[in-house]
Amino acid sequence: MAVTISGVQGALTPAPKKQTLSTNYLGADIEFTSQNLPDIYEAEFEKYGNRTVSSFLRLVGAEIPFASDLIQWSEQSRLHIAVKGATRAADVITSTAHAFRKNQTVIISDGTTQDKAIVLDDADFTADTFALGSYTGANLNAAIGTTGLNIFVYGSEFKKGTAGMDGAIEAPVDIQSCSPIIIKDKYEVNGSDMAQIGWVEITTENGAAGYYWYLKSEHETRLRFEDYLELSLIEGVEAAAGSGALAAGAKGTQGMFDTIETRGNIATGTIAGKDDLEQLVLTLDKEGAIQENVMFVNRAKSFEIDNVLAGLNTYGTAGAASFGLFDNDADMALNLGFSGFNLGYDFYKTDWKYLNDASTGGLSSGVDGVVVPAGTMTVYDQVLGKNAKRPFLHVRYRKSESEDRRYKSWVVGSAGGAANSDLDAMQVHMLSERALCVMGANNFIIMK
Repeated sequence: MAVTISGVQGALTPAPKKQTLSTNYLGADIEFTSQNLPDIYEAEFEKYGNRTVSSFLRLVGAEIPFASDLIQWSEQSRLHIAVKGATRAADVITSTAHAFRKNQTVIISDGTTQDKAIVLDDADFTADTFALGSYTGANLNAAIGTTGLNIFVYGSEFKKGTAGMDGAIEAPVDIQSCSPIIIKDKYEVNGSDMAQIGWVEITTENGAAGYYWYLKSEHETRLRFEDYLELSLIEGVEAAAGSGALAAGAKGTQGMFDTIETRGNIATGTIAGKDDLEQLVLTLDKEGAIQENVMFVNRAKSFEIDNVLAGLNTYGTAGAASFGLFDNDADMALNLGFSGFNLGYDFYKTDWKYLNDASTGGLSSGVDGVVVPAGTMTVYDQVLGKNAKRPFLHVRYRKSESEDRRYKSWVVGSAGGAANSDLDAMQVHMLSERALCVMGANNFIIMK
């Protein structure tokens, strides 16, 4: 029988009230007529552990300043000439705006049958079509299909005493860009409630402590904002033309998930065997072939990978294959939580808290994990005017000599030490302006 687990999930939304209530983690139901003094725990129990879900971007990338509304860079395109999805009528190939030239030798394939041929210059040669002369017969192999053809150049051949190659190929320009978004949040508490003492001692991660209930709400607002700084760049999308968001003045930004789905690779289904892992390897072979890659996955996907590797591992048997970036021995026979494995490439695997959390990605993300290449990529930096090495994944934040918008925080009001307004309250404002650069997205894989 399949295991079924149920339980109390708890509230997914913080209390909206800004005053001392029994629901605001404070106080006990104490009446004047009570005969007994309750034993009150003066510290909150962290039943959800560390509730923050950020840290992904800090683990995999750097933060680099910029001073513009647009971040732009160029990436190398593929070196060789090839087309996918061409069609043919007899020996004439149709491929829109192709780059094939007379006397180039090519391989043409429909995925099952192929032929080798030379590009001819005849009456059918136009901007979108070219004729081929087969090396194996009077005409191209008749068994080759007529649609969905893949063709690539493998060389050229010229007769004696002929002129050189007709025309030249210009290196294609692959320009990518992204734009920043402004992220804000605010916490507010009035001066009277700031002086309200509670039962529970509050200790924040930044060292603040006391029995004042507002300390927790302020601290949690900051933690939540830090999560938003990361999640906005992971889940963000650009506002589409005619969208309600664009009409409201929100332009959006292309986040990591959307970028990978647009310019990278998408893996769907269950990882049930070694052949499924091999599909990831075959995909990387066709792209940049980055040797080291990091898998950030939810728990379910992590279990799938662990089960496959556990079935392949022989637990310390002499001369047997070993999976994991460690040497398995008899003492590790029951350690089925593999941190990594090598299958043509090195894969490091870690559970991504965001995809497991019941109030964020674990609720409705629809993403099971991502494969992120490790290391850096050489790109042409438009600002520097030269090639520069950049992490495949990194954050850009707005900064100039007079303004640093990586993480701004300021207090407005007359309470809490501030004295810049007649407002009998403390308003803590937070702001950041940033964007995510996904370079070489063709080397990334998103698992859904």
